[in-house]
Amino acid sequence: MSASQTASENTAGSGGSSTAPDLKTMVTWRGEGADRLEQVRLLVNGARIKAYGRIIAAATDAHEAFSASYELVTNDSGVTKRLSLHLVRASGETQMAITRDGEHNWLVQTTDGTQRSDFNGAEDIDLALSPMFNALPIRRHGLHRGGSEIDVPVVYLYLPSGTVEPATLHYTPTADGIDVVSPIVTSSLTVDDNGFVVDYAGLATRV
Repeated sequence: MSASQTASENTAGSGGSSTAPDLKTMVTWRGEGADRLEQVRLLVNGARIKAYGRIIAAATDAHEAFSASYELVTNDSGVTKRLSLHLVRASGETQMAITRDGEHNWLVQTTDGTQRSDFNGAEDIDLALSPMFNALPIRRHGLHRGGSEIDVPVVYLYLPSGTVEPATLHYTPTADGIDVVSPIVTSSLTVDDNGFVVDYAGLATRV
Protein backbone atom coordinates (compact mmCIF):
# COMPACT_ATOMS: atom_id res chain seq x y z
CA MET A 1 0.00 0.00 0.00
CA SER A 2 1.41 3.40 -0.93
CA ALA A 3 1.64 6.42 1.35
CA SER A 4 -0.95 8.25 -0.75
CA GLN A 5 -3.40 5.36 -0.47
CA THR A 6 -2.95 5.24 3.29
CA ALA A 7 -3.45 8.99 3.54
CA SER A 8 -6.70 8.81 1.59
CA GLU A 9 -8.07 6.10 3.86
CA ASN A 10 -7.07 7.94 7.03
CA THR A 11 -8.57 11.19 5.77
CA ALA A 12 -11.85 9.52 4.85
CA GLY A 13 -12.06 7.90 8.26
CA SER A 14 -11.16 10.95 10.33
CA GLY A 15 -12.78 13.76 8.39
CA GLY A 16 -9.39 15.46 7.94
CA SER A 17 -8.60 18.00 5.27
CA SER A 18 -7.64 16.67 1.86
CA THR A 19 -4.90 19.32 1.68
CA ALA A 20 -3.24 18.22 4.94
CA PRO A 21 -4.32 14.65 5.71
CA ASP A 22 -3.29 12.70 8.76
CA LEU A 23 -1.00 9.86 7.79
CA LYS A 24 0.50 6.80 9.46
CA THR A 25 2.61 4.61 7.22
CA MET A 26 5.93 2.88 6.58
CA VAL A 27 7.93 3.90 3.52
CA THR A 28 11.01 2.19 2.06
CA TRP A 29 13.46 3.47 -0.55
CA ARG A 30 16.11 1.42 -2.35
CA GLY A 31 19.33 3.11 -3.45
CA GLU A 32 20.10 3.44 -7.15
CA GLY A 33 23.53 2.20 -8.13
CA ALA A 34 24.36 1.34 -4.52
CA ASP A 35 23.46 -1.29 -1.92
CA ARG A 36 21.48 1.02 0.34
CA LEU A 37 18.03 1.00 1.96
CA GLU A 38 16.12 3.61 3.91
CA GLN A 39 12.95 2.75 5.81
CA VAL A 40 10.92 5.22 7.82
CA ARG A 41 7.78 5.20 9.93
CA LEU A 42 5.86 8.41 9.28
CA LEU A 43 3.34 9.99 11.61
CA VAL A 44 1.84 13.08 9.98
CA ASN A 45 -0.72 15.38 11.57
CA GLY A 46 -1.45 18.35 9.32
CA ALA A 47 1.93 19.94 8.64
CA ARG A 48 3.53 18.27 11.66
CA ILE A 49 5.81 15.28 10.99
CA LYS A 50 7.32 12.65 13.25
CA ALA A 51 9.67 10.29 11.45
CA TYR A 52 11.53 7.26 12.77
CA GLY A 53 13.93 5.95 10.16
CA ARG A 54 17.07 4.01 9.39
CA ILE A 55 19.54 3.99 6.52
CA ILE A 56 21.71 0.94 5.94
CA ALA A 57 24.46 1.24 3.33
CA ALA A 58 27.19 -1.08 2.12
CA ALA A 59 30.64 0.29 1.37
CA THR A 60 31.21 2.02 -1.98
CA ASP A 61 34.15 3.74 -3.66
CA ALA A 62 32.87 7.00 -2.11
CA HIS A 63 32.17 5.95 1.47
CA GLU A 64 32.53 3.21 4.08
CA ALA A 65 29.66 0.97 5.18
CA PHE A 66 27.37 2.54 7.78
CA SER A 67 24.03 2.43 9.53
CA ALA A 68 22.20 5.61 10.57
CA SER A 69 19.09 5.53 12.76
CA TYR A 70 17.21 8.79 13.21
CA GLU A 71 14.21 10.38 14.90
CA LEU A 72 12.86 13.64 13.46
CA VAL A 73 10.19 15.94 14.90
CA THR A 74 8.81 19.15 13.37
CA ASN A 75 6.50 21.76 14.86
CA ASP A 76 2.91 22.37 13.76
CA SER A 77 4.15 24.47 10.82
CA GLY A 78 6.46 21.76 9.51
CA VAL A 79 9.64 23.50 10.72
CA THR A 80 12.17 21.09 12.19
CA LYS A 81 12.40 21.06 16.00
CA ARG A 82 14.95 18.31 16.52
CA LEU A 83 16.81 15.42 14.94
CA SER A 84 18.45 12.62 16.91
CA LEU A 85 20.91 10.39 15.03
CA HIS A 86 22.79 7.21 15.92
CA LEU A 87 25.54 6.60 13.38
CA VAL A 88 27.41 3.27 13.30
CA ARG A 89 30.58 2.64 11.28
CA ALA A 90 33.40 0.11 11.52
CA SER A 91 35.46 2.71 13.36
CA GLY A 92 32.83 3.20 16.05
CA GLU A 93 29.52 4.82 16.98
CA THR A 94 28.40 8.45 17.08
CA GLN A 95 25.37 9.95 18.81
CA MET A 96 24.16 13.35 17.59
CA ALA A 97 21.33 15.70 18.49
CA ILE A 98 20.40 18.76 16.43
CA THR A 99 17.75 21.03 17.93
CA ARG A 100 16.28 24.43 17.05
CA ASP A 101 15.70 26.80 19.96
CA GLY A 102 13.17 29.59 20.48
CA GLU A 103 15.61 32.17 19.09
CA HIS A 104 15.88 30.33 15.75
CA ASN A 105 19.39 29.09 16.47
CA TRP A 106 20.51 25.49 16.08
CA LEU A 107 22.37 23.48 18.67
CA VAL A 108 24.45 20.59 17.31
CA GLN A 109 25.44 18.28 20.16
CA THR A 110 27.99 15.48 19.78
CA THR A 111 30.49 13.76 22.05
CA ASP A 112 33.00 16.38 20.89
CA GLY A 113 30.94 19.28 22.20
CA THR A 114 28.19 21.68 21.19
CA GLN A 115 28.03 23.95 18.14
CA ARG A 116 25.57 26.85 17.98
CA SER A 117 24.65 28.62 14.73
CA ASP A 118 21.68 30.06 12.85
CA PHE A 119 22.88 28.14 9.75
CA ASN A 120 21.88 31.07 7.52
CA GLY A 121 18.28 31.05 8.68
CA ALA A 122 17.68 27.35 8.04
CA GLU A 123 14.34 25.87 9.07
CA ASP A 124 15.13 22.36 7.84
CA ILE A 125 17.73 19.66 8.27
CA ASP A 126 18.78 17.70 5.20
CA LEU A 127 20.34 14.28 5.69
CA ALA A 128 22.65 13.22 2.87
CA LEU A 129 21.51 10.15 0.88
CA SER A 130 18.00 10.36 2.39
CA PRO A 131 15.00 11.06 0.12
CA MET A 132 12.76 11.44 3.17
CA PHE A 133 14.19 14.78 4.30
CA ASN A 134 13.35 16.47 0.99
CA ALA A 135 9.70 16.30 2.02
CA LEU A 136 10.27 18.96 4.71
CA PRO A 137 10.74 22.01 2.42
CA ILE A 138 8.60 20.50 -0.35
CA ARG A 139 5.56 20.19 1.91
CA ARG A 140 6.06 23.46 3.77
CA HIS A 141 6.45 25.51 0.58
CA GLY A 142 3.81 23.55 -1.34
CA LEU A 143 6.24 22.61 -4.11
CA HIS A 144 4.34 19.37 -4.77
CA ARG A 145 1.44 21.54 -5.89
CA GLY A 146 3.49 23.75 -8.21
CA GLY A 147 4.86 27.19 -7.44
CA SER A 148 8.12 28.90 -8.30
CA GLU A 149 11.73 27.88 -7.85
CA ILE A 150 13.12 28.49 -4.40
CA ASP A 151 16.39 28.45 -2.47
CA VAL A 152 16.14 26.61 0.85
CA PRO A 153 18.88 27.07 3.48
CA VAL A 154 19.38 23.89 5.50
CA VAL A 155 21.46 22.32 8.22
CA TYR A 156 23.22 19.71 6.06
CA LEU A 157 24.35 16.48 7.72
CA TYR A 158 26.79 14.46 5.63
CA LEU A 159 26.86 10.67 5.83
CA PRO A 160 28.78 8.67 6.86
CA SER A 161 31.18 11.35 8.16
CA GLY A 162 28.64 12.98 10.49
CA THR A 163 29.87 16.44 9.44
CA VAL A 164 27.32 19.25 9.86
CA GLU A 165 27.52 22.37 7.69
CA PRO A 166 25.22 25.10 6.36
CA ALA A 167 24.06 24.54 2.79
CA THR A 168 21.45 25.77 0.35
CA LEU A 169 19.22 23.49 -1.72
CA HIS A 170 17.60 24.80 -4.88
CA TYR A 171 14.18 23.41 -5.89
CA THR A 172 12.43 24.06 -9.20
CA PRO A 173 8.92 22.63 -9.76
CA THR A 174 8.44 21.38 -13.33
CA ALA A 175 5.69 19.69 -15.30
CA ASP A 176 7.33 16.30 -14.64
CA GLY A 177 8.33 16.72 -10.99
CA ILE A 178 10.82 18.84 -9.06
CA ASP A 179 14.42 19.58 -10.03
CA VAL A 180 16.83 19.77 -7.10
CA VAL A 181 20.40 20.94 -6.63
CA SER A 182 22.06 19.79 -3.39
CA PRO A 183 25.65 19.64 -2.10
CA ILE A 184 26.01 16.08 -3.38
CA VAL A 185 23.79 15.83 -6.45
CA THR A 186 21.92 17.69 -9.18
CA SER A 187 18.86 15.67 -10.08
CA SER A 188 15.09 15.53 -10.36
CA LEU A 189 12.50 13.87 -8.18
CA THR A 190 8.85 12.93 -8.21
CA VAL A 191 6.62 13.04 -5.15
CA ASP A 192 3.23 11.69 -4.08
CA ASP A 193 0.18 13.79 -3.20
CA ASN A 194 1.57 14.30 0.31
CA GLY A 195 4.94 15.63 -0.87
CA PHE A 196 7.02 12.54 -0.03
CA VAL A 197 9.55 11.36 -2.60
CA VAL A 198 8.61 8.51 -4.93
CA ASP A 199 11.67 8.58 -7.20
CA TYR A 200 14.90 10.55 -6.79
CA ALA A 201 16.82 10.04 -10.02
CA GLY A 202 20.28 8.62 -9.38
CA LEU A 203 19.75 8.37 -5.63
CA ALA A 204 16.77 6.18 -4.60
CA THR A 205 13.39 4.78 -5.61
CA ARG A 206 10.46 3.91 -3.36
CA VAL A 207 9.67 0.19 -3.16
